[in-house]
Amino acid sequence: MTPVFANSAWVNAPHALIQRGGTWKNVALKVRYGLFRHPDRGAILIDTGYTRETTQGAHCGRALRLYAKVLKPTLNDMNQPQHFLSRFGLSVDDIKYVVITHFHADHISGLKQFPNARFIGCGKAFARIRSNHTIHNLSHGVFTELLPKDFTERFTGLDDLPQSERSVFGLPTGSDLFGDGSAQTIPLPGHAHGHFGIVFPKEETPLLYAVDVQWLQSALQRRPPGFPSSLVADDKRQLAASSDIVAQFQSRGGTVVLCHDPSDTPFDVAT
Repeated sequence: MTPVFANSAWVNAPHALIQRGGTWKNVALKVRYGLFRHPDRGAILIDTGYTRETTQGAHCGRALRLYAKVLKPTLNDMNQPQHFLSRFGLSVDDIKYVVITHFHADHISGLKQFPNARFIGCGKAFARIRSNHTIHNLSHGVFTELLPKDFTERFTGLDDLPQSERSVFGLPTGSDLFGDGSAQTIPLPGHAHGHFGIVFPKEETPLLYAVDVQWLQSALQRRPPGFPSSLVADDKRQLAASSDIVAQFQSRGGTVVLCHDPSDTPFDVAT
């Protein structure tokens, strides 16, 4: 049940742009996605990371091509889904669920690779995306062309799942993904509409995958990004509050993994 994380790609950015007070030396940010196995529900992914559907897709729209050209993600070929899953005796056809923490391109890039998966995410966020004008979605890093054509039919919103009753180290409660307390969502708004983390309370030390609540572990300690990186936030005040929640969880003994922090964690598979 313990999740493992693969780095799908690296994105270089000056330290000063992702953490206030940093230097102008480039930092190679990771773009993680996760895998865990549920005893009844099978193999489950947490997001998909960056894949060729974003960086090299033959049918990418102009905006998505520009996005890839500006960010210039360097794909980690050995941790692309097919190769990564093969390490565990799995294929893309074996994935039963993909939990989508939010709808930014670096988290949904590979959804079309999983024809047998159902998708779980924030229903309110998806409803907003469907109602937004294309320009509004693009300005928030959301490219609906990355969604499978039958996404709506395969999608389940968090509000349709059982709600967890147990708080872990003071975290707010969310949805119980599989109704057994093994994996619970934690609302962490601010980075993107509907952004949430996932806590695994049955680990020896409770583990929180806090996704993009901050990009660096050090930023949890009151050193958030400055301008212009702060413009990415959906709501800067909510982001600060969510960061405090995660920092408090960590101070109480919980383990925190972030999507983009460049440091290796015990849960990362070898590149």
